[in-house]
Amino acid sequence: MRYTFILIAAVIIIAGGVYLLGGSGSQQPVSLGENSAASPENAAASGERLPALTLKDYEGNDVNLTGFSGKALIVNSWAAWCPFCRQELPDFAALQKEFPDLAVIAVDRAESLATAKRYSDELSVTGKLVLLLDPSDSFYKAIGGFTMPETIFVDKEGAIVFHKRGPMSLSEMREKVLELTLAE
Repeated sequence: MRYTFILIAAVIIIAGGVYLLGGSGSQQPVSLGENSAASPENAAASGERLPALTLKDYEGNDVNLTGFSGKALIVNSWAAWCPFCRQELPDFAALQKEFPDLAVIAVDRAESLATAKRYSDELSVTGKLVLLLDPSDSFYKAIGGFTMPETIFVDKEGAIVFHKRGPMSLSEMREKVLELTLAE
């Protein structure tokens, strides 16, 4: 009985921690136009740059994230097991259509091509944004990910200007894109 109580208490504490740290849709902003972060633990703190990672697209081609320099970017990490990604990926595809000068990149977290493609096909986003595979989960680790999904907004010079932990609505995405493009 004592061990059952301890186990239940531990589960409640862990669940509460996950909710407070990421499940509530917390965000880690960086003031646009400045290099100071609103919080010291912000993964997009002053001077943070887009990771220079090379990932594969669905056709097996190498795609280096820094190859998009000169263009504002949104880079989102997603997975088929993430319930929040089900709405976010179609919203990112709509955002890409609405802002064609922006590059929207969706990085799958350590799943097979078959799993990722089946999911993106099911959501009708294949071909509507840049979909990349990350079998070693290097992007998520590089941005200090700890919740799902995680999204970074990157200016034309490759500086991370906003890091969102947790899901975003389409209206919040639009707002951040407008802030990003107006700040340039």
